[in-house]
Amino acid sequence: MARAHNFFAGPAVLPLSVVEETRDAVMDFAGIGVSIMEISHRDKAFDKVVAEAQADALSIMGLSPEEYAVIFLGGGASMQFAMVPMNFLNTKADYVNTGEWASKALKEAKILGNAVEVASSKATNFNQLPKNIKFSGDADYVHITTNNTIFGTEWKADPNVGSVPLIADMSSDMLGIKRDFKKYNLIYAGAQKNLGPAGVVMVIIKKAWMEAKAKQNLPSMLKYKTHVDAGSMYNTPPCLPVFVVGRTLKWIIKEGGLDAIQARNQKKAKLIYDIFDAHPEFYKGSVVNKEDRSLMNVTWNLPTPELEEKFIAEAKAKKMLGLKGHRSVGGMRASIYNACPVESVELLAKHMEEFYKANK
Repeated sequence: MARAHNFFAGPAVLPLSVVEETRDAVMDFAGIGVSIMEISHRDKAFDKVVAEAQADALSIMGLSPEEYAVIFLGGGASMQFAMVPMNFLNTKADYVNTGEWASKALKEAKILGNAVEVASSKATNFNQLPKNIKFSGDADYVHITTNNTIFGTEWKADPNVGSVPLIADMSSDMLGIKRDFKKYNLIYAGAQKNLGPAGVVMVIIKKAWMEAKAKQNLPSMLKYKTHVDAGSMYNTPPCLPVFVVGRTLKWIIKEGGLDAIQARNQKKAKLIYDIFDAHPEFYKGSVVNKEDRSLMNVTWNLPTPELEEKFIAEAKAKKMLGLKGHRSVGGMRASIYNACPVESVELLAKHMEEFYKANK
């Protein structure tokens, strides 16, 4: 089967080797004669899948299993918008609003307590990251969204929040860029953008902080401690998505870890951003500051909506899929996550140059 060039924002491109391994496991998992979709989550063979995924995630991030726990939950990142304040919002929490998902996280937190919007780039339609943010200093935690899939901005450096616990939604750039993960008390990432398929969220949490600060008077399923203590086995986990995440983590290790992954992501993003910079009147990048440009989701407009439709149609004819921008903002978007091959981005860059020459 000839594979298309996949630029969808999520569910998104997976490494071909992972797709093939998953295909095989769907038919016969671990050579035991049943599908990964049929195996008991209590079986030792599946227990190994979870344990290895947890260990590999911590190893890639440079985190100690004594300090941090990895759990796999349902509900996606959207469930985490509520679980975070349920567990940790007591007095107030600082939220930085940098896009639609950050806005939704803030909205959920406000339902549950005093969530303060300490900075926002909404006034400029989220075309940049806020600068010179003044954090409260005495908040229960600070929450950020590291990458913004719709508007194409990304935190390249971790914010300085002092001694306040830092929490991040890393759904769309998880393990796509090097970070000092030790600065974070809790990280969550819906898998379907950069880790695996839809249906599971990976949470990394600092255990001592959880034990000291998490509320106890909550429904069992909504307490992080429940799932940490049970090793993600309190209830039946999303077995197939967890398997795919585990194989994707092994792919990252095989590719050379975060150093190699980030270098390749930078190379891919540069191919497109260089065209923006060469033809700024034609390819109008959505993000105003170069340092804020996402390595994961590149967003832009053309001079007219008609040209945008033509660009997308011609790209589709070349088997480049998923280039239409989010319905809320229009324009175009190329999601070039970890598993997006360099060759796909090279083809897109070539199409952009040819389209410019033919339509300028």
